Amino acid sequence: MSRKYFGTDGIRGKANTEPMTAEIALKVGMAAGQQFTRGDHRHRVVIGKDTRLSGYLLEPALTSGFVSVGMDVVLVGPMPTPAVAMLVRSLRADMGVVISASHNPYEDNGIKLFGPDGYKLSDDVEKQIEARMDAGTGQTRAASDKLGRASRLEDAPGRYIEYVKRTFPEGLRLDGFKIVVDCANGAAYAIAPKVFYELGADVIAIGAEPDGFNINQGCGSTDTARMCEEVVREGAHLGIALDGDADRLVMCDEKGQLIDGDQLLSLIVERWLRQGRIRQGGIVTTVMSNLGFERYIRSLGLDLHRTAVGDRYVVELMRAKGYNVGGEQSGHIILTDYSTTGDGLVAALQALAVLVEQQRPVSETSRVWSPLPQMLRNVRHKGGRLHEHTDVQKAIENARQRLGDAGRILVRPSGTEPLIRVMVEGEDEVLVTALLDDIIHAVERAGRAT
Repeated sequence: MSRKYFGTDGIRGKANTEPMTAEIALKVGMAAGQQFTRGDHRHRVVIGKDTRLSGYLLEPALTSGFVSVGMDVVLVGPMPTPAVAMLVRSLRADMGVVISASHNPYEDNGIKLFGPDGYKLSDDVEKQIEARMDAGTGQTRAASDKLGRASRLEDAPGRYIEYVKRTFPEGLRLDGFKIVVDCANGAAYAIAPKVFYELGADVIAIGAEPDGFNINQGCGSTDTARMCEEVVREGAHLGIALDGDADRLVMCDEKGQLIDGDQLLSLIVERWLRQGRIRQGGIVTTVMSNLGFERYIRSLGLDLHRTAVGDRYVVELMRAKGYNVGGEQSGHIILTDYSTTGDGLVAALQALAVLVEQQRPVSETSRVWSPLPQMLRNVRHKGGRLHEHTDVQKAIENARQRLGDAGRILVRPSGTEPLIRVMVEGEDEVLVTALLDDIIHAVERAGRAT
């Protein structure tokens, strides 16, 4: 059974058009509320959001849905996705909801659901919720005297700030560090600067003035030029960029050179390995991680396991096999000693612990291996499975034969946007570029033919 509403990271789409409408949000609230109503206690859901204008559309619709099936709602306002996951467990709630489209532009929005354990829902549970939505939930409405209530948790930001700070090693401070913090005009705009300031850093905050429209616009982890320029201009030691819901992290050194998720994971893994904290002798990442990263991890005597793209798939394998470190090149870093999902602030503090201890320029500390040339390009399309087109498959096969064992090719549809993502990686940059161009042209031709 294929999923109708849910993609790789919840439900996502253009705001006020299906599936991101008030009507669908109401159905999600009713169906998910019914799914997680178990036992005779007062049931509770935590709802957070990012700073998109459409949050005002979806939040009350979801609230109405949950209240109508007898579930109490705790509203926390703009909060990072990992903060909602933390609060679900802290409040002993039955589930959590984040209204966010993560790194997408403001006109998109999404609904992410978490279970009572603070983890994102499995495909099977999402299918069950979809079945309830399609079957209609009118018969599950609560009696008039059993309706839920809605309340606002005013001190939610403070709770999360203290939680994040406690993950930084005792005895360490950020005194002497000048840090540019790019909040993406998103969910962490009022939280992230305070975390680093309260640990002693000199903080320069950018992307911290959301207006409902400017989330991820010229800022954040997917548009890092401003952060890099600001670091160099201010003479800062490093820059930290989050995405719209702050579950993703990218950094840059004092020269304005980017440090991606693979490099950040390397810093954390090496320190945790010295401390004997790596469980099960390995880590989890996705098919997108650089081959140079894999070779480095194996040189440390650790295994590296790859999953499909998406932090939820990384987490699922981590839980199944008992690993406690995983992540994506894009900056989702999952450290289950602390969090049930990617947490940009927690990951940043773990990387900063290495930098504080080594007391060397970030440019020297943050690159412990050389990445293989890896190029990624996206092709926007109007629909269809272009990656399965005959001409595209021929181009992919030809590229694989030319690369041999010295590289990798990945062609896949995005799970969150109408894009075909093409990645080519190898030891010869000229060859990588040529093969990428060949595949891109084949995808574009297939798109014009459909």
